[in-house]
Amino acid sequence: MKHEVKLGIENLLSEKASLLKGARVGLVCNQASVNHAWRHVADEMHGDERINLTTLFGPQHGIRGDVQDNMIETAHTIDARTGLPVYSLYSETREPTEAMLKEVDIIVFDLQDVGCRIYTFIYTLANCMRAAAKFGKKVVVCDRPNPIGGVQVEGNVLEAGWESFVGQFPLPTRHGMTVCELAQLFKNEFGLECELETVCMTGWRREMYFDETGAPWVLPSPNMPTQETAEVFPGTVHLEGTQLSEGRGTTRPFELIGAPYVDANDFQAELAKYDLAGVVFRACNFMPTFQKHAGQVCGGVQLHVTDCRRFESVKCGVAIVKTAFDMYKDDFEWKSPPYEYVYDRNPFDVIAGTDKLRLMIESHAALDEIVTSWDAGLSEFAKVREKYLLY
Repeated sequence: MKHEVKLGIENLLSEKASLLKGARVGLVCNQASVNHAWRHVADEMHGDERINLTTLFGPQHGIRGDVQDNMIETAHTIDARTGLPVYSLYSETREPTEAMLKEVDIIVFDLQDVGCRIYTFIYTLANCMRAAAKFGKKVVVCDRPNPIGGVQVEGNVLEAGWESFVGQFPLPTRHGMTVCELAQLFKNEFGLECELETVCMTGWRREMYFDETGAPWVLPSPNMPTQETAEVFPGTVHLEGTQLSEGRGTTRPFELIGAPYVDANDFQAELAKYDLAGVVFRACNFMPTFQKHAGQVCGGVQLHVTDCRRFESVKCGVAIVKTAFDMYKDDFEWKSPPYEYVYDRNPFDVIAGTDKLRLMIESHAALDEIVTSWDAGLSEFAKVREKYLLY
């Protein structure tokens, strides 16, 4: 059953526009920053006489989401629609500079997160908060649904010393929070003490998945086309740290997994033995058109989530990596550095936020042993998380 959830940006413009009165506004947005009428927020704010929109900021993949590759920096430009300057926060800097903020008093943040620690948009938020504290600006964060719900929390908590742009803080792989909740967490637990205002949604409940909200879905990044992608992403994103294809270059990224050396039926049979809840593995072959194994036939599986509330995405992703490592030890390889411009560490470890997961896989630890090793960290995080839940 769908419910009409009013987005944070809609509440800002309809009820709280006074927060922006008399201020020069910078907007952090991308192609998914739309309202229920499918109107882009930059266009709405630019045409609103109450708002002095002066500057746009784009995250990874660009303000219109046109940069396909995972680690290609985007350039600063002028937005063709509004004529405003667009500063890329995935360029030579990840953090707004003083010069970029020269015509800005308030930074409005309106990006669609996907509910996983290993996704850069929440660190763009953190970097905006950092810059705001440094240069005396205010941040207004507008909430959007966590597309995979706000209940389930999974995976290992990032360890100190393993910070990167896909993991700045000790969060679990799947955090079960919204961006407004994370903003408060970042401010109060991790010292990003800027002037902060959070604008919540109306009508969202923690148990809701995106398709139950009635909110408009626009792919937040080029390889996040659907809610189903978001459901599997906290697990299968780990494949980015291996030489197996995670389905980039196909129409089902993160749902298709494989490599030229994988026998699809054998691989599917081994994965089926885990009897994981809420998911079916289907043996298949596919040919990526770009990135890993482009133009080569890969054997592997497609993940079909049959019950999203029972599905444990991180456990599933680890099971896939572990099975490939165990079955194809002569062919399996970890990806070589760099990953997210980290040159001195195994990319899988950067993604995982620890080397312990890789070491357990290499030592052939049982899947349940790996999952149980996360319990202490998740228990501690739950206590902190509870303080910042807004819904």
